[in-house]
Amino acid sequence: MPELQCTNTETYQKLAQQLRIDSIRSTTEAGSGHPTSSMSAADLMAVLLAKYFKYDFGNPQLANNDKLIFSKGHACPLLYSMYKAAGAITDAELLTLRKLGSRLEGHPVPKVLPWVDVATGSLGQGLPDSVGIAIAGKYVDKIPYRVWTLLGDSEMAEGSVWEALECASYYKLDNLVAILDMNRLGQRGQTALGWDSPAYAARAKSFGWQVEEVDGHDYTQIDKAYEKALANSGSPFFIVAKTEKGHGFSKIANKDGWHGKPLDKELATEAIKELGGEYNSTIQVRKPDPLPASAKKSSTQTFVCPEYTAAYSTREAYGDVLKALGSVFEDLIVLDAEVSNSTYSEKFAKAYIDRFFEMFIAEQCMIGVATGLASKGKKVFASTFAAFLTRAYDFIRMGAISRATLKLCGSHAGVSIGADGPSQMALEDLAMMRAVYGSTVLYPADPTCTAKLVKTMAELPGISYMRTTREKTPLLYKASDEFPIGGSKTLKSSANDKATVIAAGITVHEALKAYEELSKEGISIRVIDAYSIKPIDSQTIQKAATETGTLITVEDHWPEGGLGDAVLASFACLGDTTCSSAKKLETPAAPKVIKLAVTTMVGSGTPQELMDNAGITAKHIANVVKSVS
Repeated sequence: MPELQCTNTETYQKLAQQLRIDSIRSTTEAGSGHPTSSMSAADLMAVLLAKYFKYDFGNPQLANNDKLIFSKGHACPLLYSMYKAAGAITDAELLTLRKLGSRLEGHPVPKVLPWVDVATGSLGQGLPDSVGIAIAGKYVDKIPYRVWTLLGDSEMAEGSVWEALECASYYKLDNLVAILDMNRLGQRGQTALGWDSPAYAARAKSFGWQVEEVDGHDYTQIDKAYEKALANSGSPFFIVAKTEKGHGFSKIANKDGWHGKPLDKELATEAIKELGGEYNSTIQVRKPDPLPASAKKSSTQTFVCPEYTAAYSTREAYGDVLKALGSVFEDLIVLDAEVSNSTYSEKFAKAYIDRFFEMFIAEQCMIGVATGLASKGKKVFASTFAAFLTRAYDFIRMGAISRATLKLCGSHAGVSIGADGPSQMALEDLAMMRAVYGSTVLYPADPTCTAKLVKTMAELPGISYMRTTREKTPLLYKASDEFPIGGSKTLKSSANDKATVIAAGITVHEALKAYEELSKEGISIRVIDAYSIKPIDSQTIQKAATETGTLITVEDHWPEGGLGDAVLASFACLGDTTCSSAKKLETPAAPKVIKLAVTTMVGSGTPQELMDNAGITAKHIANVVKSVS
């Protein structure tokens, strides 16, 4: 296999044509994919790979490798063709694109491919992720790598891109280069701005970026733009590159209707001939300069869990533990969406300002930045009001596809927040987070439980979510109590229990009040604090069902997808008819499950008024128990 040596126009052209041809070959073989979106950016990527990108493909974990993020993830045939040109994958593997079991999926995914940092494909994700990676390099690790991000012009309509542009400028990320592949055509026709390069440039400049406009098929202009990007300091760099979709093959170049369509074999043969015939060359990609040896930091601090002796809000306990963890984990980073004085992450910020990054009211960007930081091995906590995490849901699910480890906290959940009204009340968050692949969902009822669970989250893989409460709640647990993931606490129990009340967070205290009221009437109930909603403590729930017959779930959440449905799932088999979950019950019939939840749209009021109107307070619990006992 010949190797391209020099970095001149001839080299760039040969490499670019090879990238186009391989994008065509792989998508034709797959019978699907995006060759035209790959072909438009081939010249941009050829110059980058041949001259400017510093990467050791044999050592993808090298700390100072540059990062290449394809925000337009559908153009991954181009990315995979670059891997082949760099000698990282074989031609045979390239032709496995989109096939079952192949590492070359329809959009790039990390863990599957070691050279991919974050999953992309849902447009508008790559630049926020890149901001996180750039923050890690410039401010946390202080390592001189550069983050190169390829954007599509269609995704410039996504608000998250502009959130990221603003954030990158605010943090002066001069190690970040965004390259806009302005090929004019989207999936169904021309984009909003078409080839209006000055409009894109003006907008990027207004956000504080240095900007260069180029012809994306002119190697000299591309080369000079990259040189300027490397010389730039004090701000991120934005390249607006006018390109042609399907460039290089006259029959499809700049033609509408070719988005996401592979060429058939006959047309592919014709295209490859027009592009000069198959190339099978490699390029010697420059490796980063060696980093000076440095002693690895390790904390000698021992975690001291905060202890509580009186009523205290779980949201404030969250902040206490973040601060305590900051002295133990040097790689712990905290993000917040301009509500740190309410989520109490400000406690960490005041102690470790160099590891706290304000994301302002930009929740999508915050989760993208968190994913980028996590890809660099950081323990990232991100917090805001639980209601506002809903707008970042796509970023959370993409974080799961990235196999990212994120620790999320949503405060001010449910009607119990009181007078602010429904726009601020998260009543969907438990359902939302339960649906995330591999997620852990926690809802502590007191500060002691909160403290122990936040500590656990710090070392928990995958995406974990904690729901915290605005109001101060009574202390339930001792400092010596432990709260394993997937566990629960049975707070009240006897052999004479007429029903079991399962609650979490704020409603645990209502369940305990109901217990006291019913005890006065000689009625005994079991009370379970299901602080771990996913995974749920199925064994304890099934035992309670066997022994009491009736389960009553109480939650400050809509009835769909929350605690009640998690409890019901304890009695279902998931895709395996031989499972024994339901068979563990000694009773011949399934238990009776009654769900108490918020069922009507609420307004403003005091926390107690709103919970009472929703039917999730002690008196409602007691009435339901008496109706079934």
